[in-house]
Amino acid sequence: MPDDPHGPRVLILGGTTEARRLADALAAEAPHVHVTTSLAGRVTHLGTPAGRVRVGGFGGPDALAAWLLAHRIDVLVDATHPFAATISAHAAQAAAASGTDHFALRRPGWPAHPRDRRHPARSLADAAARLAVLGGRRVFLTTGRQGLAAFAGPELDGLHFLVRTVEPPEPPLPRSTHILLDRGPYTLEGETALLLEHRVDVLVTKDSGGPATAAKLTAARELGLPVVMVERPPAPEGVAEVPDVPAALARLGLSPAAADTCP
Repeated sequence: MPDDPHGPRVLILGGTTEARRLADALAAEAPHVHVTTSLAGRVTHLGTPAGRVRVGGFGGPDALAAWLLAHRIDVLVDATHPFAATISAHAAQAAAASGTDHFALRRPGWPAHPRDRRHPARSLADAAARLAVLGGRRVFLTTGRQGLAAFAGPELDGLHFLVRTVEPPEPPLPRSTHILLDRGPYTLEGETALLLEHRVDVLVTKDSGGPATAAKLTAARELGLPVVMVERPPAPEGVAEVPDVPAALARLGLSPAAADTCP
């Protein structure tokens, strides 16, 4: 707990590696800052960040705004997943309603490579529709455990899906599905071997960004496989974004060198 009872109070909406690293950096280099990380609680075995931790939703933007005021939060940092559109929208609304300083820590998306066979999709449903056009029969699906119903329609019954998730997915699932429970980071050698072992001929993923899961894109590129890339939802209008922990620390008025101490 910070020694200064009057130090600034920061709420981090977490669940990502960046959120944990920011909390750890603040605890190590700015002990006067009171840090609380909020986790939705949907994924188990997350690395526990430094500082206080709360688990569970807030109950909507009005409840979050009330929580910010009740706990005298000075800065709200939205460090949720780039596809967590609902909580990001709620955070922006709550910050505006409560007058709380607010910004988003959002890792950049994956840049396209000239040799990529990338096919952008607006949504999971759009990605599913593109599979019929591409003609692949064995799909490596890495879009997370939620939203798999988009690929469970009868029009895709002839396809086989290798689905990789951290937690077991819930139905409905595609008719022909092999579940692989695993967590990154992944290596290029491992991803290449996986694609070859399962005879994958198309990859479907979200533009989540970050190095932990980027190796699949390089492996697909080297094997000449098409990649259906679900584009990120639009960020809330008017919310400032920073790309990494050093930039977040600078935005908080602290030294970016603090991030170097994080594992």
